[in-house]
Amino acid sequence: MQLMDNFQRRFQYLRLSITEQCNFQCQYCLPNGYRTNKDHRFLSLNEIDNVVSTFTELGVHKIRLTGGEPTLRRDFIDILSIISAYPSIKQLAITTNGSRLLKNVHYWQQAGLNAINISIDSFSPYIFKQITGQDKLRELIQGVEKSLEVGIRKVKINTVLMKNMNDHLADYLTWIKDRSVELRFIELMETTESRELFNRYHLAGHVMESQLIEQGWQLQSKEAFSGPAKVYAHSDYQGKIGLIMPYSKDFCKSCNRLRVSSIGKLHYCLFGDAAVDLRDLLQSSEQKAQLKARILSSLLIKPEKHSLHTHHLGITPNLSYIGG
Repeated sequence: MQLMDNFQRRFQYLRLSITEQCNFQCQYCLPNGYRTNKDHRFLSLNEIDNVVSTFTELGVHKIRLTGGEPTLRRDFIDILSIISAYPSIKQLAITTNGSRLLKNVHYWQQAGLNAINISIDSFSPYIFKQITGQDKLRELIQGVEKSLEVGIRKVKINTVLMKNMNDHLADYLTWIKDRSVELRFIELMETTESRELFNRYHLAGHVMESQLIEQGWQLQSKEAFSGPAKVYAHSDYQGKIGLIMPYSKDFCKSCNRLRVSSIGKLHYCLFGDAAVDLRDLLQSSEQKAQLKARILSSLLIKPEKHSLHTHHLGITPNLSYIGG
């Protein structure tokens, strides 16, 4: 059995959210900070194990832990250990705001983590604080250096593009010149809670792409399990630049990931209109056959593409809700 939809897209990549909690107040996600939802009971270790076991048997080889901020869970290392124990998982990654990176990344690496995406929305301390609500830029940069030092194979920096705030390419090129990291510019995406911010700050990724091409950067071929980023390299730089442009033509054509939220719902798209509840089938490994059937049937409702261009935003109120 393979995870394949009606458009012959094969899914080998699962983004698994393990909490909605976050300790940052990023303007584009949780500008007022995280507010507890008492109705949301996050997945247990047993439920996570059953999710991973089932999806690996359906052909998933890459899992990314997301949130919220996934490292806020006290059992985070246990979660890494559970997932890394599956031989078919070739890449175990996290997306993190980096707040716990410097002190803990060596423990995470020992538990099986081999890829990290760290959100750094500016290398200006003032702009960074303005966007995230935190004065931790120096600590995050040290965490990036530590990640490389302990041997994390893939280290990427995520920067959400915001017009006239963090869109100066030169600021980033200096930083990646001698560092083997991939810095990815992500187009600001509209959610039901961020319409005003989107209208004010959205900048098309093609603006940055044109600057890269003019400066001699070359588009690279995609790696196995890679997402939708267009990656550029330059012979004068150790680092690379990635562009994630959900508003570009044919963005969804190469979709290769599914999402399970921190409360056990399968989302076929970050901006989908519905989610399939899996939680009642995550209580025992004896339910696996039923679970597989539900997952496979849910792919029949996955649309060909999102509708962001028409401001149809689905059921995602903010990016921490599913794990952007």
